Amino acid sequence: MRIGVIGAGGWGTALAALLVRAGHTVCLWARKPERCAELQKTGENTRYLPGIRLPAQLTYSASLAAVAGEKALLVLAVPSQAMRAVVSELVPLTTASASAAPLLVSASKGVEEDTLLTMSGVLREVLGPEVQTRLAVLSGPSFAVDVVRGLPTAVTVAAATQAVARKVQQVFATAQFRVYTTTDVTGVEIGGAAKNVIALAAGVSDGLGYGQSARAALITRGLVEMTRLAERLGGLPQTLSGLSGLGDAVLTCTSTLSRNYRVGVRLGKGELIGDILHSMSSVAEGVPSSRSIFALAQRYGVEMPIIEQIHALLYRHKPAREVVAALLAREVKPEFGNRN
Repeated sequence: MRIGVIGAGGWGTALAALLVRAGHTVCLWARKPERCAELQKTGENTRYLPGIRLPAQLTYSASLAAVAGEKALLVLAVPSQAMRAVVSELVPLTTASASAAPLLVSASKGVEEDTLLTMSGVLREVLGPEVQTRLAVLSGPSFAVDVVRGLPTAVTVAAATQAVARKVQQVFATAQFRVYTTTDVTGVEIGGAAKNVIALAAGVSDGLGYGQSARAALITRGLVEMTRLAERLGGLPQTLSGLSGLGDAVLTCTSTLSRNYRVGVRLGKGELIGDILHSMSSVAEGVPSSRSIFALAQRYGVEMPIIEQIHALLYRHKPAREVVAALLAREVKPEFGNRN
């Protein structure tokens, strides 16, 4: 299959390499021409995946038209807050007749801040509701560095129909990259976005030195919050106990490879969020997602105390120790049987 991958960050690059090794013809889009030239010259993504050789068959372009034109499938792997702008540029290239229009796979995790739309919602708004018939979402516990090295990984592909999900499953699946399918797009997207905020909280706890027991409690209660929101928006609770919920949360809340976890650790140690973000070369999606997930919870009346406190830490300058103290001071209640 001829495939275009939009976004040459670590995740987009890893997926492009995976798809080449799966036997597809792949072109990777890098926005900056100088980045594209470096990829072509070195065969490495030295900024995001240094020291890892990419397949020789992988090609690169700084032209969206060249990457998206005449492709059977496009993978969208740009930061969530940039998705609308990038897809708007793709409109003339992705709205061909139904028989010629490519399958679209969103590999970005987040909720748009202004509209509170998930990435599939952004795509439907920009490209039209009919895009849902050829749209899928890929999510799950999968660090780019593990995928690009060919280490075993399992993910979930969600689409409105099993037929579309299975098509994408067949494209991505390899002996090392196991792909499951679901039609619960909402649950998969909410899990992928919200777990990044829970990872910030886990990092804060570790940065404060509160230990592994506290982190385990945060992950568990964070999963409860993620499930509440997903259900309120029409998702299925079992989705949040799967790869795109619990699986992804465990990974991002416990590994130093997780950008969101690392940001949380630094916050817990007293650094300011502005200084942290300024020092980073890549996006920690949990930071903007904390604002959009908090706003979603407010809009739909979903109680999410961990999300609320991380939002206060990032945007109201609440000290990290007060954030944890506020969580511990909440009224005690049954673990199950009480929706609050």
